[in-house]
Amino acid sequence: MTTPRGFRDRADDSFLTLLGDVPELVRNLVIAEVDSAKTWLRRTAKDGGWGALWFFLALFVLFWSVPALFTFLVAGAYSWWGWPVWVGALVMFVVGLLIVATFVWLGILRFRRLSQRQNPVQSIAQDVKEVRDEF
Repeated sequence: MTTPRGFRDRADDSFLTLLGDVPELVRNLVIAEVDSAKTWLRRTAKDGGWGALWFFLALFVLFWSVPALFTFLVAGAYSWWGWPVWVGALVMFVVGLLIVATFVWLGILRFRRLSQRQNPVQSIAQDVKEVRDEF
């Protein structure tokens, strides 16, 4: 007899039949846990790589925004009546800072994903603890 989900009803199986199925069940469990660990590692590496990329891009834009600040200070100090020069430098600096803030925000969001995901080793430890507490 099968259940609605398609599993076999094992209530009438003998002890030796059930004991003989244990190695296959353990093998399937180990394979599932290894596949889960691979998936977790792949996602974690991807999120970590993207987070590092966003921080690198933020630092790159910041590196080029600092000269814009100096251009603003020099041009603003020497040409009070030449507004377009320092206004342009100020606008460039503000835009650079907005880009840096956006990259930092994207990096932080990506790194937050790392801490939200459950580590497979923690999952196995939790399963072992639950089984140990049953006995």
